Amino acid sequence: MGRSFGIEHAAYSAMNERRIYTVSELTSEIKVLLEENFPFIWICGEISNLRIPVSKHFYFTLKDEDAQINAVMFRNQNRNLQFNLEDGMSITGLGRISVYEPRGTYQIILEHLEPKGIGALQMAFEQLKTRLFDEGLFDEKYKTPLPFLPKKISIITSSSGAVIHDILKIINRRFSNVHIEVIPVKVQGVGADREIVSALELMNSRVDTINGADVAILARGGGSIEDLSAFNSEDVARAIFASKVPIISAVGHETDFTIADFTADVRASTPSVAAEIAVPLKYELELGCAELSRSLKVRFRKNIEHLRSLLNEISKRLIHPKKKIEDLRLKTDDFTSRLVRMFINNINQRREHLAWRVDRLNALNPTAILARGYSITRTIPEAVVVRNSGQVKIGQNLEVMVEKGSLTCRVERKNS
Repeated sequence: MGRSFGIEHAAYSAMNERRIYTVSELTSEIKVLLEENFPFIWICGEISNLRIPVSKHFYFTLKDEDAQINAVMFRNQNRNLQFNLEDGMSITGLGRISVYEPRGTYQIILEHLEPKGIGALQMAFEQLKTRLFDEGLFDEKYKTPLPFLPKKISIITSSSGAVIHDILKIINRRFSNVHIEVIPVKVQGVGADREIVSALELMNSRVDTINGADVAILARGGGSIEDLSAFNSEDVARAIFASKVPIISAVGHETDFTIADFTADVRASTPSVAAEIAVPLKYELELGCAELSRSLKVRFRKNIEHLRSLLNEISKRLIHPKKKIEDLRLKTDDFTSRLVRMFINNINQRREHLAWRVDRLNALNPTAILARGYSITRTIPEAVVVRNSGQVKIGQNLEVMVEKGSLTCRVERKNS
């Protein structure tokens, strides 16, 4: 009763939320969920239904007593196998879970296969790998890009053996005068992991000095899981992760995977490939520089020709300075003549206006009235102009001003 009620309640809640997935959406989310939770896993089982089409990819079913899973191993990975697969063979493989969306089926894509029979070292490897993965030591966001052309390369490996000679030979062939530092360490046996950690710490202690390296190669040749145990050490993994110098891990052969490979900034399938990754081909750079130089010269030449053509075109539209000066001189003379005429006209106008004002002033001058036969009579000695007869007395002397001179007269009679 309780279980039935719980199912009904969950169904009711789901209907209320009503998030409806398309088949593609649901399959895509399942794909992401599986691939994020099972990025790389080891798996064992028995091979059945093995198919090898023209593409040379391996398709088969991996099963045990109770379940089965589709498996695929692509050509680039299976060509390195040292044994032939056949139905009924028990194997152990390293791969990642994926979903084939068109069919809605999940499968494992295998990177490495070996006949079944792994021991405690492999189990320790898996446990450490899972723990470091969960901590984020393998995340791509922490990977440091390699320098395009390093000034100095540190090689951490055994000072004897073929590995160091192969790396030096390839680097010298690709870029002969690059600065190389070899830090010799034990690559297997007791204390090898401690020497590798010390070498990484030594290299990083000089990273900000003139002797600092730009990139490092951590390398050794192939071997069994026991031989590679130093590179599956947690201390080595954390030293690689903490390194300020980007590290190329080149441990073993193409099919060998170590914790150092997952933690390093770049994994090289072999030490020789690591040397090729570390430096570019000087010959190709020289060719590239020559091509860039040639292209730059062509572009400069074309640009100069364009500017010269533009200059000639502009020059044709320019007026000669002498002609410009002559034109300005003519304009100056014209402006001067106009200015002189304006001054003369203004002076004449002012002269005429002044003459008009003088004539008008003369017309208002009392002496001008005298010229027309009038006279001005003033009392003596006050010189008050006499305007009516009441101002004077009989017998009083008066001054009579005429146009020329004046007369002194005496009043004999007054008429009102």
